[in-house]
Amino acid sequence: MACIEARGLRKAFGSTVALDGIDLRIEEGRIVGLIGPNGAGKTTALNAILGLTPYHGELKVLGRDPWKERDQLMRDVCFIADVAVLPRWLRVSQALDYVEGVHPRFDRAKAEGFLAKTTIKSTSKVRELSKGMVTQLHLALVMAIDARLLVLDEPTLGLDILYRKQFYDSLLNDYFDRSRTILVTTHQVEEIQHVFTDVMFIDRGRIVFTCSMEEFESRYLEVTVHPERVAAARALKPMHERQMLGRSILLFDQVDRQQLTALGEVRTPSIADLFVAVMGNHSGVAQNKDKYEGVTR
Repeated sequence: MACIEARGLRKAFGSTVALDGIDLRIEEGRIVGLIGPNGAGKTTALNAILGLTPYHGELKVLGRDPWKERDQLMRDVCFIADVAVLPRWLRVSQALDYVEGVHPRFDRAKAEGFLAKTTIKSTSKVRELSKGMVTQLHLALVMAIDARLLVLDEPTLGLDILYRKQFYDSLLNDYFDRSRTILVTTHQVEEIQHVFTDVMFIDRGRIVFTCSMEEFESRYLEVTVHPERVAAARALKPMHERQMLGRSILLFDQVDRQQLTALGEVRTPSIADLFVAVMGNHSGVAQNKDKYEGVTR
């Protein structure tokens, strides 16, 4: 069953087209990474899915029209954004009181259990918490809601690597199950690619690539080619080639691993490497990957 399904989804702000006829389908029980450069349409797509902006085309989220049926939809959807804030005067216990009062599917005992694994005190005020602790509080509140869809828009932006790892470990171990769906946008792609079951690349308002991680791992290979074998490697028609420390690194789609092993060192590429290859020169990222702001190592 599809959790999210769109056909011809379009959104423009004046003369700027943010979503240009998107077609997509996300099945229930998947963890999907929506990857794209800044300004590609990621946040606009999420806003449409969450019923925060009107749109043209067809869009169903959990079988509902998010713009017309947002009140009902929000009973089954949770959202964490990089700009999410809590009042600085609010105590942790008061945050629990508030969510318990407004959301019928909030399990306070579960939230308190999550917070017990942290150093956050129930009497602390938000202004006394570090940014990482505020994110932990957000996560505890959200994970204690029995939602069918969780949408995360750069949820760990600005956090150090320890808090980021704890965030995604908690997400996998304490929240995700095969009945829930998680949609994530992030710039820290390689750091969390092990979390995804599927990836989608978005550019200039269009979905330009979609793939399950099973297909990704079986289909794509990257080879650091021996200098004397570069011509032979290029004859196999790689989808992308880049240089690193004087060595040629070629990325192949559906080429036999044994055949590539004779050419050099073979490995599975990162999602960021595949992103650059798929985008190609038309996005202007292929020539200068290290300075690309949309997908960073």
